[in-house]
Amino acid sequence: MYNQTIIDETKQMVRSKLLNEGSGHDWYHIERVWKTALNLAEKEKANRFIVELAALLHDLIDDKIVSNKNEAVKEVLYWLEGAGVSSSDSEKILEIIENISFKGGNNKRLHTIEEQVVQDADRLDAIGAIGIARCFAYAGSKGTPIFDPEVSVRETMTEEEYRKGKSSAVHHFYEKLFKLKDLMNTKAAREVAEERHKFMEDYLTQFFNEWEGQ
Repeated sequence: MYNQTIIDETKQMVRSKLLNEGSGHDWYHIERVWKTALNLAEKEKANRFIVELAALLHDLIDDKIVSNKNEAVKEVLYWLEGAGVSSSDSEKILEIIENISFKGGNNKRLHTIEEQVVQDADRLDAIGAIGIARCFAYAGSKGTPIFDPEVSVRETMTEEEYRKGKSSAVHHFYEKLFKLKDLMNTKAAREVAEERHKFMEDYLTQFFNEWEGQ
């Protein structure tokens, strides 16, 4: 059953945790994903309550920003239980937030429309103008260079290699961002992704022109 109080309290909790996060996974990223997921859920007739909570909570267990994923999962489940979310809905929400990450292209196929909507919303925020800004913000937070012409683009990689292998912010465009357009699950997301993908292509054309001193 939809409960606006649970949504509002979850928004405040997540905002307090991630407001000043510096890697591009801050509260404003969450807020954008939540709004996009709502729009997609309406178009795709997904369960709004499940989609909203999953979108709001999706980064609280991400190993890019938490040191202990198992503890983070327990905290999310504790929050959902305390908020009055049913065990069946909590299970659906947890399944979404555990499975939507890119993970070097090694993530599993999603089966429910709610999973697909939240994943699409998250991926849309990784491309386009904001996606570019987030890419460089994350690279900077990890001490990764803007570009290293002596490093090769990795075509395939394990999740471990994706997380810890040598790369650069610009390499990330080829290793992940340019792949996302064709990995969108829903028609509504694919339409948005086309324009954002083109913007990234134009950006890198300009980037490499300037890199060569043109």
